[in-house]
Order: sequence, then C-alpha cells, then structure tokens
Amino acid sequence: MLGRLFSKIKSGLAKTRSVFSGVVDLFTGQHRVDKDFLAKLEERLLLADVGTKAATTIVEEVRKAYIDREVGDDVRAFVKSKLRDLLADPAEGIRTAPSGPTVIMIAGVNGSGKTTSIAKLAKRLQGEGKTVMLGACDTFRAAAVEQLTVWAGRIGCDIVKQGQNVQPAAVAHDACEAAKARKVDVLIVDTAGRLHTQTHLMKELEKIHTVVSRQIPGAPHEVFMVLDATTGQNAVVQAEQFSKSVKCTGIILSKLDGTAKGGAIFAIKQKVGLPVKFVGVGEGVDDLEPFDPDGFVAALFE
Repeated sequence: MLGRLFSKIKSGLAKTRSVFSGVVDLFTGQHRVDKDFLAKLEERLLLADVGTKAATTIVEEVRKAYIDREVGDDVRAFVKSKLRDLLADPAEGIRTAPSGPTVIMIAGVNGSGKTTSIAKLAKRLQGEGKTVMLGACDTFRAAAVEQLTVWAGRIGCDIVKQGQNVQPAAVAHDACEAAKARKVDVLIVDTAGRLHTQTHLMKELEKIHTVVSRQIPGAPHEVFMVLDATTGQNAVVQAEQFSKSVKCTGIILSKLDGTAKGGAIFAIKQKVGLPVKFVGVGEGVDDLEPFDPDGFVAALFE
C-alpha cells in the first residue's frame, strides 16, 4: 500500500521534480559549502518555487552547519530534512464530530479544481465506509450545481441543491437539516467559487460559515481551501486572502501532476501556516492522496 502511494506521488511530481533537479544536482561532484555554493543553492530553490522565506531559511541553516566543509551526502540529507520540517504539521487526517454529521466546507477560486476535488474527497471518505452528502452552495456560477450533481451520481452519494442564484447560505441551511435527518457521517459543503478580490462573494462565504455553525454544533469541523498547484506563487496570495475571510483549517493542492510549480507548497506553508491535507495527483476520481511530507520530499530527491 505504501509503495503504491509513493509511486503515485512520485509520478504526480514528475514535472516539479524536473525543476527541482537543479537543487539535487548541487550535491554531486566535489566542492565545498562556500559563498558560491550557498548562492547557487538559494537561486535554485527560488527557481523551484519554494519561495524567498523558505529558501533564505534553508540556506542560512546550511551555512551555519556546514560552512567550509565538503558537500556530501550529509549536506544533502540536511537539506532534505529542513524541507521536510517546513511541511511537517501535527494535524493529520480529518477532524470529526463527536456525534452527528462532520461538516467540511470547501473554498477556492473558479478553475482551481474545487468541484473535482470535492468528488475525489467524497469518494475517498466512502471508501473508508462513511456515508457522504454534498451541499451544492455554488449557486452563482453557471453549471456549477449541474457539475456537482453529475459527480454525485457517478460516485453514488446524496446531494442537496436548489436553482441557480439562490442564496448559498439558504442551501447550506437545507443541507445541514438533511444531513441531520438522514444521519449521514459527512456533509461536504461546496461554496461559490470566487476570486479573493471579490469582497461581496467573500462575504457570502462568511454567511455560509455562520449558518453551518448554527445548525450543527462545532461545525464546520474543517474548512479546506482548494489551491491550483499550476498557479505557483499566485496560490500563496489566494491562501492569504481566503484565510482573512474565513478560518481555513487545511489545504487541498490540486493538479499537482500537471505542473512544475509544486514547490510552491513550501511557500504556502510558510506564509499561512496551514497544513496541506490532500494532494491531487491525477485526473481519476481515486487520484486524491493524503499529504505525506516525507514522501513528498523523498519524491523530489528521487
């Protein structure tokens, strides 16, 4: 099982790894940890999209620990461990309600892979033996409800929906009532895909959060923000803005298999401090995997 999972992560990171090879190549050949080496290390970390803060931190720690020493496997292992530490987070898995439905809100801009990620998450939860219901609260975008309805049909889970342009908070209310009445294990609440610059739509996100918390004690138990890995550093900006409007608890990084910018995950973690919960590593409904910092960094150095 672990071998299959690592294989999927490794395959999904193929494009990012091609960029990250510039970092890995620094540890081959015979040279010392000097000013030139440190400058190259910082440059290549930045080219790999890890972000200025992360790159600066790693380079400084390498300087302190290894200045004027030969570059060898110990330096390579040190850099790997520091990258892994940047991604480590004690919060693992999904927080669940002690009783009644566990509510997971999903936020993200249009085109981020939000709808597909919801379907993948629902399928994964079903595979764990849980009953899942979807709340189609993305009522402002044409065809959004229809798309989620199609996915619900494919994976075989209930969905609560209304027509286009209905107030999202009203749909969230009905979804919570239905989830309680049918005694489902997990309610996944979709929210209107919005740009982080659209203040009125961000207010709608806050309303949904308020309604859900009134209907089900302790809800939402998780608020996952879907970020498109292909946008690189722009995903960092989105993460910061969404976190200001609603208390996000984790990130789903989608489309990791389609980009060379997967290194942005380090910058996102540094900027907003949110754990990456899941990563999308393919187009299939089963291609959503729990994020594993050890496996992620190991795959980059393969």
